[in-house]
Amino acid sequence: MDGTGRFVVNEKEAGVYFPRLGDLNDIMRAFSAVGQDAKKYDITVKVQGGGVTGQTEAVRLGVSRALVLINGDWTSALRKNGLLTRDARVKERKKPGLKKARKAPTYTKR
Repeated sequence: MDGTGRFVVNEKEAGVYFPRLGDLNDIMRAFSAVGQDAKKYDITVKVQGGGVTGQTEAVRLGVSRALVLINGDWTSALRKNGLLTRDARVKERKKPGLKKARKAPTYTKR
């Protein structure tokens, strides 16, 4: 099960794909929560859609779920750190008569 510590996201190194400060640390929080060294695992991820933050959180959730598959005893530690909770917010649909979900056309009195 030991790997070389290689972390690839969409066929790029994770540091190249997530250049923003703190994004990679946020993803690696799952390993520190269970007391594991990320260098022991090879991680390959394909992520698409959303923005940078959404993709960061999606990769973090996927890594956390993979750790639970490796060892089910880590579930409570990951859940305490909020790493197994999916962000359920989605874009609100556009309603008829409105320009966007809540933006109404300009009101004119006459």
